Amino acid sequence: MNINRHHIIVQDELGSTNNYAKQLVSDKVEEGTVVLAQFQSKGRGQQGNYWESEAGKNLLFSLILYPDFLEAEFQFSLSMLVSLAIVSVLDEETDEVQIKWPNDIYVGKLKIAGILIENTIKGSKLGSTIVGVGLNLNQEMFTTNALNPVSLKQLTNGDYEINKILQQFLQNFDSLYHLLKTGRRADIEKAYLNRLLGKDEWRTYRKENHEFEAKITGIGEFGKLRMEDRSGKTLEFMFKEVEFVF
Repeated sequence: MNINRHHIIVQDELGSTNNYAKQLVSDKVEEGTVVLAQFQSKGRGQQGNYWESEAGKNLLFSLILYPDFLEAEFQFSLSMLVSLAIVSVLDEETDEVQIKWPNDIYVGKLKIAGILIENTIKGSKLGSTIVGVGLNLNQEMFTTNALNPVSLKQLTNGDYEINKILQQFLQNFDSLYHLLKTGRRADIEKAYLNRLLGKDEWRTYRKENHEFEAKITGIGEFGKLRMEDRSGKTLEFMFKEVEFVF
């Protein structure tokens, strides 16, 4: 895929760019199509969480893919490479950028971007993928701090062009997607682990109402978080089964 071949559909307002993209997938639009919204009235995060974004201030888009070369068991590779593509953009502007498993992007203890990936599966492989991204750029105030939100402007006092940041992301994404298509999944996983919050560090986590100390050691099947506790026991968690305690 080449950045010059990304067809970008711009909408002033949508309920959700991912929902709009699903219809485009049904209409068989070409791979690499991007749905860009100035405002989402029903922006979605993982497991139904709401993504707050002031109109015209942030980067809100969905990217359509047909990764039929990828076995379903390796679908988390897409989450890893999208996270890395965002990190590469932010590295140009600020420090302390890390990925909080599975795919939230943090600067220090503050969340600056979220990713929602929705896949369809055909047989043993992926059929279609919709990558939804919300990246806080120019918003100066958030009405909720439930997710500890922050924008790039709050961090740097700079103003950012939404289209320019999108183009930077797509350039990074295309390079990483090429690696995945050419069988270099291990390289993507290594880069992801290098930026993963808590990798090889003893930290406090919470499962249900129980807090414990552990360190992240890797990523298991279907993106499971692999950890080791203080007793040396290996633990694995699926999404939402464990949370970080900052």
